[in-house]
Amino acid sequence: MEPSPIVLDTEQAIQAKPHFNFWQIWNMCFGFFGIQFGWSLQMNNMSAIYEYLGASAEQIPGLWLAAPMTGLLVQPIIGYLSDRTWHPAWGRRRPYFLIGAILSSLALFIMPNASAVWMAAGTLWILDSCINVSMEPFRAFVADNLNEQQRPFGYSMQSMFIGAAAFIAGFLPGILVNWFGISREKATGGIPQNIMWSFYIGGIMFLVAVLYTVFRSKEYPPTDPNWRQQLNAEHGPGLAGSIGGAIKEITASIFQMPAQMKKLALVQFLTWPGLFLMWFYYTTGVARDIFKGDPNTSNAIYTQGIEHANATSSILNLVTFLFSLTLSFWVAKLGKKMTHTFCLIIGGIGLFTVKYISDPAMLYVSMSLVGVAWASILSMPYSMLAGHLPANKIGIYMGIFNFFIVLPEIIASLFFGKIMESFLHNDRLLAVQIGGCLLMAAGFVCAFIVKEKTQDELL
Repeated sequence: MEPSPIVLDTEQAIQAKPHFNFWQIWNMCFGFFGIQFGWSLQMNNMSAIYEYLGASAEQIPGLWLAAPMTGLLVQPIIGYLSDRTWHPAWGRRRPYFLIGAILSSLALFIMPNASAVWMAAGTLWILDSCINVSMEPFRAFVADNLNEQQRPFGYSMQSMFIGAAAFIAGFLPGILVNWFGISREKATGGIPQNIMWSFYIGGIMFLVAVLYTVFRSKEYPPTDPNWRQQLNAEHGPGLAGSIGGAIKEITASIFQMPAQMKKLALVQFLTWPGLFLMWFYYTTGVARDIFKGDPNTSNAIYTQGIEHANATSSILNLVTFLFSLTLSFWVAKLGKKMTHTFCLIIGGIGLFTVKYISDPAMLYVSMSLVGVAWASILSMPYSMLAGHLPANKIGIYMGIFNFFIVLPEIIASLFFGKIMESFLHNDRLLAVQIGGCLLMAAGFVCAFIVKEKTQDELL
């Protein structure tokens, strides 16, 4: 049986939440710009960094294991903690934004100075843990502060900032070369200087953007002065008193997942492996198979291929930025479920076509289609889910929802390297094509099993 809600945010309080204006929602979501700036630098460049440092194609999935493992462990715990936190000055979610931003910025400065594969992999574990501390509470932050009518716009605003940050981050290594004269030559540790400086800039952007949200937005205080005592009485002591209490509540919440969350979890479980295969292999596949570059030679063709792949990924994110502005229109016309369905299928087609491209310019078209899917992936599942969660457990359930993103990545990280070596013959773009098939499958599953309440379709 679902535990009765405590008075952190009552259903009446949710319905009574005021209508925020555009700039208030902007302030609330701007921190995601910095988070995604750092995240995109990592996603676009880590496979290349590993190869610069001597890793082989079949080793890449295992080296990416840090991201899903840290998400699996960190996000539900941070969600649990933030549900139970209240500071008169800093609020509930913002302390975690701030701590995560400071630590993530430091890790972004350390990453490009790795001189061996094991150093880069270890730094990635630290970086992903810190990013997760900041990122997970942002999803709950929107659900906390916005009423049901404005939540779709809030999540679309997050998608817009994600697209804008990723667009700039993708072009940044090339901009540093062409506008500022920073060299593509490898630094002492083996990583090109333009990529190194991109990470430094990303560390600064991460911290500044999150600080903006921390200082320019507010949160709802508990409406009952005895909220902590009520919470402990119903759910057991917090992490400060018992790690076992946290594990017990997370486990109980998994078994008590709302039906809508279970259906969306299956969609996520198919969607994210397709994205991971793109992140694992798209950049290096373009550099090797389309540009015919080699990371072990001294010429710059491989690095130019990496930069072109990053540029096409930036167009992907520009499309995400622009398409996010239209999501409210499409939801009003089609509903959340069918909007997400069509976007996933369109993105799957984009990834599927990459294998057949010989002209590098055509990659902009394929990745633009993926940008449509990415805009929806970043917002629609959370918008469809938020109204079905108990108000006092939004943070923990948003963390648990992340399981169905990271579990398939863990599976891919552990086993796809063997598939690459034994069955795909290290064909990186064929792996990307398989990712496209998974996105299309997720779209069809969404169409047939996900339900949405009529009022959820109204903006």
